[in-house]
Amino acid sequence: MDELIVFLQRVIPDFIEGTKITLQLTVVALALGAAIGLPAALARVYGGKWLKKIAVAYIELFRGTPLLVQLFVIYYGLPDVGITLSRFGAAYLALGLNSGAYQAEYFRGAIQAIGSGQMMAARAIGMSQIKAIRYIIMPQALRLALPAWSNEAIAMVKYTAIVFLIAVPDLMTKAKLIAGRYFNPIPVYITVAIIYIILVAIATVIMRTVERKLETPGLELETERH
Repeated sequence: MDELIVFLQRVIPDFIEGTKITLQLTVVALALGAAIGLPAALARVYGGKWLKKIAVAYIELFRGTPLLVQLFVIYYGLPDVGITLSRFGAAYLALGLNSGAYQAEYFRGAIQAIGSGQMMAARAIGMSQIKAIRYIIMPQALRLALPAWSNEAIAMVKYTAIVFLIAVPDLMTKAKLIAGRYFNPIPVYITVAIIYIILVAIATVIMRTVERKLETPGLELETERH
């Protein structure tokens, strides 16, 4: 037991550094995914024929192929066409594009859950479609999308582990290096599992708190009716 404690004290700084990178990847990927997913959802619901086709193509491509393949294509494949990204750049882009496809569907479902009569009423009082979307539809849709979006945020903490395959120094990469350095993989990976559980638990508490703060009484009932 004393040897285990000494070992863990020796490697904890590496785990802390890896955890910071994992959290950084998670935040950037979710932000990028939201920046891509929300316009894609709006294009799919309100866009013209070609915008809808482009949005559907993007969503189906990134939801229908493994994240690992996407990561490898971006990191190893893009240099063949003259685009070279750093390890972090490739990780951000792959995770963000993948998350964006799923977030687009969360947002689309929430938008379509808003009663169509609200758009008609907004247009009837002289609001443009863009203003109606901005001031009437989206404030409600974003609240409705939050529970599903929370799942994406929690899952992204774990999805980031895949970037160890391109040597981004996240928590999983640090674990692999430590296990190879000390030839003691079991306590290393058990420790990593515990860290991931803690991160997911914290993310779950945060997202549930946000959901409660933003919950609008009666909005859920309207979603069920429509």
